[in-house]
Amino acid sequence: MPPHNDKYILDIKRQGAFGEGIADIDGYTVFVDNAVCKDRVEVVITKRNKNYGFAKILKIISPSPYRCTPPCPVFNECGGCQLMHINYDAQAEFKRSYIRDTLLHVGGIDCNVDFVAAKSPLRYRNKMIFPFSKNGDWGFYRKGSHDVICLQDCLLGDSLNSKILNFVKDFCKKENIPPYNEETKRGIIRRVFTRTSSCTGEIMVVISVNADSIRHRERLVFGLRHLSPRIASVILNINKNHNNLVLGDKNILLFGKSTLYDTILSLKYEISPNSFFQVNHDQTELLYSKALELAELDNTKTVFDIYCGIGSISLCAAKLAKKVIGIEIVPDAIRNAKHNAELNNVDNAEFYCGAAEDITPKLIDSGIKPDTVILDPPRKGSDKKTLTVIVNAAPDRIVYISCNPSTLARDLAFLSANGYKVNSVTGFDLFAQTAHVETVVLMSRKDK
Repeated sequence: MPPHNDKYILDIKRQGAFGEGIADIDGYTVFVDNAVCKDRVEVVITKRNKNYGFAKILKIISPSPYRCTPPCPVFNECGGCQLMHINYDAQAEFKRSYIRDTLLHVGGIDCNVDFVAAKSPLRYRNKMIFPFSKNGDWGFYRKGSHDVICLQDCLLGDSLNSKILNFVKDFCKKENIPPYNEETKRGIIRRVFTRTSSCTGEIMVVISVNADSIRHRERLVFGLRHLSPRIASVILNINKNHNNLVLGDKNILLFGKSTLYDTILSLKYEISPNSFFQVNHDQTELLYSKALELAELDNTKTVFDIYCGIGSISLCAAKLAKKVIGIEIVPDAIRNAKHNAELNNVDNAEFYCGAAEDITPKLIDSGIKPDTVILDPPRKGSDKKTLTVIVNAAPDRIVYISCNPSTLARDLAFLSANGYKVNSVTGFDLFAQTAHVETVVLMSRKDK
């Protein structure tokens, strides 16, 4: 184990799951923040555990051919992006390799991985959340903390966001509306949340406050409206909970529309401040198109969409299938899914609220059997009870959509040990400049 605070010259061998560089000292693994594969760097050891440690760069002796200058001036401090110092082609290859290696080492699945890189690695996010610091500046959290790094712009979101945030900041200072302090639980302005409709360009501005209202809010609305005609909605969100939830339950419409509309694969979705909606519109359409292609649906097929959320995949599948049943444990999401079905005149999709391991057996006992199962769980993946129910239902195809390669590998290993095989794996970069990645996997029954 290398001594704490000792300096070393290291060759970075690969990227880690969170974008950090990985090297070794006589077999001891060292994670180096902001290092790039093929860098040679001088580092100092900052933290040690029994089998691995952490280091920070003192000097880049020989930069990697994959290293680039981050376009964001606060990249080294901000916790929002992990890969902006790596050129985009190398980012895409890192993610493809990460999926492949994780499936092999965690799940024992040796397979080829295709990858769909982002067409736009900047300005792609249609939802942004900016906390305010106790000094009244807006920005994003420092890596590993809740200290706010002051920003002038975020290159992942709409360019209008900076004008919106700077106006709100200046307004609050002028009107003496204090920022919220997480330590003392005092103050008013907590964060500003923006949503952008990819199909209309309209922007919803949500201002989260630790109060029942704010003074001179008509001046706030007047100023925001005159920033741009694209601002279609201004909403005050009441969040007096002393926790890290982004929004409270109560919204007060100050101007414009209470919801925006967006589309995915020609279907229309109503989006409220609290709705879930994928943040990268263009890549989501490509991902959903691939999932539907792999599902091979026709008007004879019944589909179970487990962890269906607001029904975005369910409704796309319903255009092709005989019947789609969406299952989701979050009540608000199911209400949104039913509303979206009505909005698009979809009458062959049904939605059930509850745990998949409870609802799926009841549906099968009632005579409804899935030909295809679509799985799109949260980062923690699925669970053995749900996967066992799916195996017992014996669908011909399982299309698994995952945002976490590690839990995906674990679940695929279970399904592979229980009658299914992996046919194809495709990664999608929905979160360029960050270490996050989506994966779509097709599995089919071994006996077919």
